[in-house]
Amino acid sequence: MTRVVVVGDLMTDTVARAAFPLAKGSDTPAAVTTHGGGSGANVASWLAVDGVQVAFIGRCGSDILGRNRDMELMGYGVDVRLIRDPERPTGTCVVMVTHKGDRTMLSDPGANAALLVEDVDRSRELFAQGTHLHVSGYSLLNEGSRKAAVHALETARKAKMSISVDAGSSAPLKRIGAEPFLEWTQGARLLVLNADEAEVLTGRDSPEQAAKVLTAWYPQVVIKIGADGALWYTNGRPEPVTVAAEPIDKIVDGTGAGDAFIAGFLPPWLDGKPPAEALNAGCRLAVQAMKHLGARPSLDVQNNPIT
Repeated sequence: MTRVVVVGDLMTDTVARAAFPLAKGSDTPAAVTTHGGGSGANVASWLAVDGVQVAFIGRCGSDILGRNRDMELMGYGVDVRLIRDPERPTGTCVVMVTHKGDRTMLSDPGANAALLVEDVDRSRELFAQGTHLHVSGYSLLNEGSRKAAVHALETARKAKMSISVDAGSSAPLKRIGAEPFLEWTQGARLLVLNADEAEVLTGRDSPEQAAKVLTAWYPQVVIKIGADGALWYTNGRPEPVTVAAEPIDKIVDGTGAGDAFIAGFLPPWLDGKPPAEALNAGCRLAVQAMKHLGARPSLDVQNNPIT
């Protein structure tokens, strides 16, 4: 199985799940819990639980939250390459989840915004042919970490590694603009994004049409379409490969479902399995993520992953 190096963000998520519709300007009962988060760290955690040899390169604060997140990642089996920032706190995110499972996030990147080229170079030995690099879109969309993320992509290209990138989130992607993002990520073999992000990059509201446009920049494109499943497309095919979403009785928390999808998709894709098989694996893991609070795999008291 191919080793994966993830460069990206690490966060502490405070998740507030409302029991009823939000009462604006008043109080709403909610279950409030704290979890490890950050798109890059989430992908690394799900990959490790799935048995993939994975390393995570990122930055956290020299605070108790940073130490907790470090230990969590090690508990999943991730080769953690965290740099502790002496001035900035560990990134934090407030996740507001409605009674229907929809979520809104308020993020403070903290130390993530100070990821340096030197931080990537400290783990230069990981960048070798036969290893895969996945870069979190958030690290590209944040001006403070962008240079380091682009450097990781350039280093991987020179090492002839396979590369995947996710698009982060539609709102910051829209603020940055399509052209810069496409330029930063040139050379990536795979782009993974959702339908809203695909529309931002292409102006097409049809995921199928957006995927075809995006193959002008990326050899392969995967678009997550929520309850409608996911699709994969590569140039030269008449139509995309599509799969239906896995059924789920109740969404507890959708936070991290997209990250889990990536972690489910990558191993079979890297092993050369048919696209439909990789898409289905991604959808299965995304559903597992939606069955509990938080963006990471759950762990029981014996530190065994529960997915």
